[in-house]
Amino acid sequence: MFAKDSGLLQGTVELLVLKTLSWGPMHGYAVASWIEHATDDVLRVEEGSLYPALYRMERKGWIAGEWGVSENNRRAKFYRLTAAGRAQLHEQSTGWQRLATAVTKAITTTAAPAPAR
Repeated sequence: MFAKDSGLLQGTVELLVLKTLSWGPMHGYAVASWIEHATDDVLRVEEGSLYPALYRMERKGWIAGEWGVSENNRRAKFYRLTAAGRAQLHEQSTGWQRLATAVTKAITTTAAPAPAR
């Protein structure tokens, strides 16, 4: 994954893929395109990150893949979210939101740290 402004925590690719597939089955290129669009082109998932993540998630049972034909009339593997994937999306989303709230709180606080003793 490439972020124009900062590095991202490991696991972010999986969370973004799970969210993307919550809209319905998609092939890899469509997943990457949706993530770029949804993040206003701030995040770009490269093939070298996307496909290993898709394979890993398929092995974990979070997504299932099936071969089909893309809108460009090309053979493509379409991925869909499984019940386990929906549960994982909920779990990871909740964790991410807690983390984001905590980081935002820390970087926007006006309270100085207590002096060391």
